[in-house]
Amino acid sequence: MVLSSVPSGKVSSPSFIPSSTGLNWGAMTLPAKLFGTDGIRGKVGELLTAPLALQVGYWAGQVLRQHSGTHAAMRSASSSGVIVLGQDSRKSSDMLAMALSAGLTAAGLEVWNLGLCPTPTVAYLTSATDAIGGVMISASHNPPEDNGIKFFGASGTKLATELQSAIESALRGEIELNTDSLSASWGQHHHRPELIKDYLASLQRPLLAFPDLSGLKIVLDLAWGAASQVAPIVFTQMGAEVISLHAEPNGDRINVNCGSTHLESLKAAVLNHGADLGFAFDGDADRVMAVDGKGRTVDGDYILYLWGQALRQADQLPDRLIVSTVMANLGFERAWKQQGGSLVRTAVGDQYVQAEMLKRGAKLGGEQSGHILCPHYGVSGDGLLTALHLASLVKRSGCSLTELVDQSFQTYPQILKNVRVEDREQRLNWQQDDTLQQKIAQAEAAMGDRGRVLVRASGTEPVIRVMVEAESAELTQHWTEELVRAVQVYAA
Repeated sequence: MVLSSVPSGKVSSPSFIPSSTGLNWGAMTLPAKLFGTDGIRGKVGELLTAPLALQVGYWAGQVLRQHSGTHAAMRSASSSGVIVLGQDSRKSSDMLAMALSAGLTAAGLEVWNLGLCPTPTVAYLTSATDAIGGVMISASHNPPEDNGIKFFGASGTKLATELQSAIESALRGEIELNTDSLSASWGQHHHRPELIKDYLASLQRPLLAFPDLSGLKIVLDLAWGAASQVAPIVFTQMGAEVISLHAEPNGDRINVNCGSTHLESLKAAVLNHGADLGFAFDGDADRVMAVDGKGRTVDGDYILYLWGQALRQADQLPDRLIVSTVMANLGFERAWKQQGGSLVRTAVGDQYVQAEMLKRGAKLGGEQSGHILCPHYGVSGDGLLTALHLASLVKRSGCSLTELVDQSFQTYPQILKNVRVEDREQRLNWQQDDTLQQKIAQAEAAMGDRGRVLVRASGTEPVIRVMVEAESAELTQHWTEELVRAVQVYAA
């Protein structure tokens, strides 16, 4: 990839698509850092606009095209490579997808537009074809007014940090890319929804050797989002009796009081229908939360524990290692260690979990929020894949999910509170506040080894998250209230 610094005296921000393309949309105001922990995410009409998506598409296309070099995937008569593009159901997703595709095709790339699909569909098809990259338009579990742009490399994993930085630097005009090879041979845009069936087949294939899901009654909360058109199909094909909630794509209602962050309606439906279990997906279906037959939450910690046991028994879990994050419950960690396993924690974010898994050769990892990674079966976190494997595990065990959970571990009382902090610089620099640091130190000293504290700025939402976990509910509640109050004072 040919990169060079901007010559002295050249305006570095904002950058523009070269005038020879005829696509100069004018100046834009960009935040200090465009890419966060999960791509570019923000409110539509403020941060995310058609002009921004157009230029992001163009410069991402240039970086991906030049990074791919002379790879075989580049040998196309009509373009310099293929990009797989998908989107969730948000009303803004069409606009952003079209603008992004315009930029990508202006960079000489061929776009395969899948339309509405889960994020893991893009990841899988990028890895399974000759595509040089993938893009998903989604803000995951965020509210309808938000949206985002997620990039994947040719392997189907999240785009490397250095390539994201190159895209952002090119967008700002801080580096120059060699665009001489662009010529007048523009890329093309193709609608390819038929490829989604290949993804669905890939989910079912590893489970065909096991009993199907017949006899299981399963409730699916589809969050009005990306899983709405595929999850009921694949669970029904696997033999389950399916009851669907929030089952149409609806951009005005995606994630609103439903899905993986709002389990109340799923719990009620499981109890009302006498279902064996239920699954709730987020807006782009890369994560899942489960509910057992008693209506109890079965989060990512329980999923990792139960799946980890199954993989260990099949001799598919090297060193009995699970990678999770700082949010993983102490009850889970101690129970897994009692099983002879080890747990490594990372910062919050599936990209950090995946990086640690690659470093250690781990085959299972994930987050308490339900973003689970298992390289045996998928290249990315995948809510549908995880749900199918957990349902299959339940069927093979001869026990209910309720019984499996009861036999696993007891969680420590844990409270997570979000304190809204709109000012981005203030949010990201909270650790510089001495008063807040003193309060955290006081809480840690008071709890000792009976609990722990985690305060962090969200990488995807304008909030500071406060988590307290302790042996007793009283201790947890007390220090949560104290720390939330301290953050509120800081943010005022």
